[in-house]
Amino acid sequence: MISRRIIRIKVLQILYAFYTSPDKSINNTEKELFFSLQKTFDLYHYLLALPVEIVKYAESRIELRKNKHFPTAEDLNPNRRFTDNQMIAQLQANEALNKYLGKTKISWVNEPELIQKLHNELVEQDFFKAYMNASEDSYNADRKLVEDFLTYIVLPSEDMDSHLEEQSIYWNDDLDFVISMVLKTIKRFKETSSPELALMPMFKDDEDEKFAKDLYRKAVLNHADNYKIVQEHTVNWEVERIAFMDILILEMAITEFLYFPSIPTKVSLNEYIELSKYYSTEKSRNFINGILDKTLKDLKKEEKILKAGRGLIGE
Repeated sequence: MISRRIIRIKVLQILYAFYTSPDKSINNTEKELFFSLQKTFDLYHYLLALPVEIVKYAESRIELRKNKHFPTAEDLNPNRRFTDNQMIAQLQANEALNKYLGKTKISWVNEPELIQKLHNELVEQDFFKAYMNASEDSYNADRKLVEDFLTYIVLPSEDMDSHLEEQSIYWNDDLDFVISMVLKTIKRFKETSSPELALMPMFKDDEDEKFAKDLYRKAVLNHADNYKIVQEHTVNWEVERIAFMDILILEMAITEFLYFPSIPTKVSLNEYIELSKYYSTEKSRNFINGILDKTLKDLKKEEKILKAGRGLIGE
């Protein structure tokens, strides 16, 4: 499920593209926004399929050792705990995952070197060795291994970062967020889960999909007014010298303050300060924090913040 934070990031990226390219069609760039979100959902399935590919590689290594001219006793009787991992077997059998991969043609089949590197790094880890040598096996241990693989091998992998950048420009900043989606999905699996277990939907509900569209359109359509508010609250700064990405972050936050009555201002404030950690310098983050705090206080004094819903009126 694509979180609202990812939606905000994608909107920020598309807004930047909209204002820095000759194509000023809102409809075209809105399509680009939803294509970008779809690619994030593709990556979610792509990463869910990764542990299956690692096991397939491990299986191939076992078969190679068995077929040596002079196999050892260990070659003939390998420790199959990893290749028999119950959690990974469930992923391999999952109908929703297989259907999506088949439909989109997403596959790791052309990445044998990366699969080998990830496998070799995995088997050298202390947590993997402890898993393989444990006196008892369990479903929870199998699932924990998959979680550790994603957290400690895939997430910090420079090879993975490079690979994703080569595969799609839309995946450049997605790995951290999508890994969190995958980990949440894995926690939903139980020992008794069937192949029919549903995966996460692209959006939590229709409201999130509408949020993506509305945030983009309202940010564009109210650009002039929002930019004026930014100017009014940066009187001691030359607004032309403020990084354009910082201005867009400010404008998006103001858009949520003014035009999204169901979203608490505290949520919007925190989200855009958090966004600035990824897309601004440390100096810029402090600047954005200060400007948004001042802007919000002034908008409330002017009674321009109109929130509706339980616990939001007059907030």
